[in-house]
Amino acid sequence: MTIELRNIYKSFGDTKALDNINLRLEEGKIYGLLGNNGAGKSTMLNIMTSRFFADSGELLLGGEPMRNNDSALSQIYMMSEKNYYPETMKVKDAIYWGSRFYPNFDIQKANRLAELFKLPTKKKIPALSTGYTSIFKIVMALSSGASVLLLDEPVLGLDAQHRDIFYKLLIEHYSENPCTIVISTHLISEAANLIEHCLIIKKGRIIKDVPCEELQNTGYNISGSAALVDEYLKDKICLSSSNLGGLKTACLSGTMPEQTSLPQGLEVSKLGLQEYFIQLMNDESGRE
Repeated sequence: MTIELRNIYKSFGDTKALDNINLRLEEGKIYGLLGNNGAGKSTMLNIMTSRFFADSGELLLGGEPMRNNDSALSQIYMMSEKNYYPETMKVKDAIYWGSRFYPNFDIQKANRLAELFKLPTKKKIPALSTGYTSIFKIVMALSSGASVLLLDEPVLGLDAQHRDIFYKLLIEHYSENPCTIVISTHLISEAANLIEHCLIIKKGRIIKDVPCEELQNTGYNISGSAALVDEYLKDKICLSSSNLGGLKTACLSGTMPEQTSLPQGLEVSKLGLQEYFIQLMNDESGRE
């Protein structure tokens, strides 16, 4: 199910959180919403679920206005850092009420995932640790049956093993139930393999709205001995570089060359999504 944001503005006092946001999120795609702290990511996701209301603009789900539309809202599940459940509510009760609000909620799946993660379902939600709070929210999101999943920092507080389980479960869920997924995360390198389309936001404005592959094709990495890399860089546009002992890795702008065309001793690799994001942020900062 598609989501459209048309000319969305939102401010908090003198702070402009979102500035003329225009987006169309297509059905059956996984989007990465990337930006530094305070860029407007969470505000945008909250507006999509009517937790916040835009000062102006229009929000549509499947072509229908979402404001005061309970039917539309029941098709969107947002996993956020904040806890909106009553302080006295237990995990098992939240699972029950999830089935009452979301028409396609799968209680059996929720209980199965809770068991997989060893989530204590008899515990009150506020009593859960940071990691288990994220696990609880993951269980609810993947069991919701919603057409749109908005995941705001979904792996907050999770150890490496549980993060790996989550990523695998998300791909499994997506393959079995194609839906629109938006992942907002600071762990870009971990989520990069999941993301098909990048939305990069800075100071309340979308500065990139393109397929990830298109972004990554704008540059590449060269690595090898420092002397060889320095020689290779003489007529190239170097975005950044790092040294470790006698080895050097440089990030360059341009089309990635074939390995066979490089001098012996140099290795070429695709530009990572996180590397692109960092370079973009550095470049944007340099213009200000």
